[in-house]
Amino acid sequence: MAGEASGDLHGARLVAALRRLAPQLTLEGMGGAQMRDAGVHLLADAGDTAVVGLTELWEKRRPLRDALRRLRAHLAIAHPALLICIDFPDFNLLLARTAHRLRIPVCYFISPQVWAWRRGRIRTIRRLVRKMLVLFPFEEAMYQKAGVDVTFVGHPLLDALADVPPREACRAALDVAGPSPILGLLPGSREAEIRRHLPLLLGAAARLAGGRPDLRLLLGLAPSLEGRAVEAAVAASGIRPTIIHGRTHELIRAADLVLAVSGTVTLEAAILGTPMVITYRVGTLSWLLARPLVRVRFIGLPNLVANERIVPEMIQFEATPERLAATAAAILESPERQARMREALAEVRSRLGAPGAAERAAREVLALLPAS
Repeated sequence: MAGEASGDLHGARLVAALRRLAPQLTLEGMGGAQMRDAGVHLLADAGDTAVVGLTELWEKRRPLRDALRRLRAHLAIAHPALLICIDFPDFNLLLARTAHRLRIPVCYFISPQVWAWRRGRIRTIRRLVRKMLVLFPFEEAMYQKAGVDVTFVGHPLLDALADVPPREACRAALDVAGPSPILGLLPGSREAEIRRHLPLLLGAAARLAGGRPDLRLLLGLAPSLEGRAVEAAVAASGIRPTIIHGRTHELIRAADLVLAVSGTVTLEAAILGTPMVITYRVGTLSWLLARPLVRVRFIGLPNLVANERIVPEMIQFEATPERLAATAAAILESPERQARMREALAEVRSRLGAPGAAERAAREVLALLPAS
């Protein structure tokens, strides 16, 4: 059960490993195109359920409620051998309650961010979840302390990024070869994120480009994003970045620095060794309600894994074009600072385990199934 784009990606890799190891399995669930293509019969579409913040949660309450009702009914009728929840905790923990009541074991792949906020959910997880499969070593220690059966399987991105070409090859492939510095703009993968962050990143890039005419600007977009809204924001910015669709990994590898919205893409940049500045905004109401519940010093995944601020973060009211531009300029103008950041990012990569996370997770899943 995956309800967002990142869950769909990791779910598809898990499904591919399961099908290699146990081709006789029948796989049904909620996900997106990647899980469907990997061999899951979709009972609900993740495109109808992905949300960012309380405002979008309210807007999608009916599709979420309908999907939950449909999936609960299916669990009662089909009674599968195992329910695998992938992140998306508010929805998946409700589904896990139904599975627990029906005596269907639950495996959770990709932990809810209980280490960041709403730690009380650990008690719910201990009660409902047979096995937790986590991507970060600090998550394993946290769950062990709470008495949850947990295994650190490593991060699937290590496999996903293994074949990204070297930096010069990526620059050539994107037609940006040469000595000019490259700034990558990564505004997020959801429409709500694009609305909040694209003008911010473009505003910062415009200020940087004004003082550095040699700076090349690359704007990375998910292939599913609506082009017209992006084009309107770009036209209003007064700059003309090269728009790159669906080639985010090449863009990150090619760039000297990326301005990135907090999320999985920041961990991708860490694995690829590219310096970054992390930013994020949500609606003011969402921020005011959520901020008192947050229990971590950082929100950026590279900083969380390192347990120190190795890359700058500019969140909510600190996230202004002026501040982003000033911070980015200081990094671009300092080869020494870039080198120190790359060394710290290499350490982050080493803490994520070894390649093969999807297969290790698949073997843990198969161990939970009844012997045939």
